[in-house]
Amino acid sequence: MKLGMVGLPNVGKSTLFNALTNAGAESANYPFCTIEPNVGIVSVPDERLEKLREMYNPVKFTPATLEFVDIAGLVKGASKGEGLGNKFLANIREVDAIVHVIRCFEDDNIVHVDGSINPARDIETIDLELVFSDAELVTRKLDRTKKAMKGDKSLASAVDFLEKLLAHLEEGKPARSYPMTDEELAILKETPLLSLKPVIYAANMSEDDFINNIDTNPHYQTVCEIAEKEGSAVLPICAQIEAEIGDMSDEDKAMFLSELGLEISGLNRIIKEGYALLGLISYLTAGQPEVRAWTITKGTKAPQAAGKIHTDFEKGFIRAEVVSFDDLMNCGSMTAAKEKGLVRLEGKEYVMQDGDIVLFRFNV
Repeated sequence: MKLGMVGLPNVGKSTLFNALTNAGAESANYPFCTIEPNVGIVSVPDERLEKLREMYNPVKFTPATLEFVDIAGLVKGASKGEGLGNKFLANIREVDAIVHVIRCFEDDNIVHVDGSINPARDIETIDLELVFSDAELVTRKLDRTKKAMKGDKSLASAVDFLEKLLAHLEEGKPARSYPMTDEELAILKETPLLSLKPVIYAANMSEDDFINNIDTNPHYQTVCEIAEKEGSAVLPICAQIEAEIGDMSDEDKAMFLSELGLEISGLNRIIKEGYALLGLISYLTAGQPEVRAWTITKGTKAPQAAGKIHTDFEKGFIRAEVVSFDDLMNCGSMTAAKEKGLVRLEGKEYVMQDGDIVLFRFNV
């Protein structure tokens, strides 16, 4: 999973990126501090994997990973090449989902590029640049489809859809807020729209907000209202807190978060939201050589899941030996699980489930 972190200059984006990834990206109180995108790769926390490590004591331990990309700050006119616009748009096109950092805290010592704190305006600024870029793509796609329709009348429905989508974009609305059928999404398969990417709004608030009550922050409430209308996720977060807990031991971190009424860190909450937004799950492979997590999309069948390990596994797929994580833990060992008949043999039509522990049988 690849998440692109975006936001206007000086909203705390690079500070949050550093805190989440410990990547050491430059962070300063002036626009365009981030020019080239910084990349940080973090392990996806999974208690199930830790328990399998205790059970097997493997030579190799490989959790799933998440890639964060800290993309350059954006200003109005980016879609026309203003600031670092073209570079920004190219970088964001490569990510699976967007973490849009919104400034929801007041601090006279940190200048805002537009002079005041206004989440609705900030969201609109970035959304419009993505929408303008998408409108150009859809216009070109529509023109090509109209020409092709002269020899293929079956494209009439595609033209109708593209015209309606273009009108939606021209109203300044992101593509993700336009309800689309699977057939309509298929029409856009070769036209990856920026404003169609799933979004997590990271509402960056002060530590005082978390100590007192985040719901009393009017800027946060504004972000929640916008997100609800378009079906996006909202994550209240404090970049300063995340920076403070970065070097703490697990015990101190848990205690600190508990005092603030938080069960898990911002990193873990972003990962959880990202998996949910993108419809991702993990299956596990376990043995003395290696314990490992593999990320797949919900609905993936066994042969395609096997292909994540190696293409030969998919080509020569015979069957999958599957046991659920809970069943294995309750039995205490794979041998005991087999004796109780809890290890199943699944074929090519089996749809993988989150937490499946699998051994693939194949022949090439």
